[in-house]
Amino acid sequence: MSERPLPRVDEESRGYWEAARRHQLLLQRCRACGAYRHHPRAVCPNCLSSEVEWVVSAGRGEIYTFTVTYQNQSPGFAGRVPYVLAYVLLEEGIQILTNIVDADPAEIQIGQAVRVCFEDLAEEISIPVFRLL
Repeated sequence: MSERPLPRVDEESRGYWEAARRHQLLLQRCRACGAYRHHPRAVCPNCLSSEVEWVVSAGRGEIYTFTVTYQNQSPGFAGRVPYVLAYVLLEEGIQILTNIVDADPAEIQIGQAVRVCFEDLAEEISIPVFRLL
């Protein structure tokens, strides 16, 4: 089991985490206005509709902005430094907060193309992270 903290799975996010465990990145789309969103929630922040559908993301995007963490003494993170925390702008037009993995932090640049992959943290939890293309 992971020493990193695990996300809390609730009714709004259950479909997202079940798909992530299958290594699929799901997004919600509002059936009323068509807006995509991430993170999962019951009501559209754009039009307040509760008509929600899950769609499989292409899993591709580009780095919108990022930071490199060199110090973190929190359990589960201290051994991972340095690591890259980034907002990725997905092809679907929304941003997702994530990590960029398997890359030299000194070579990360805004605008670089990335693709989703998954880290298995526990038997029931996998999280989406991104790699450079």
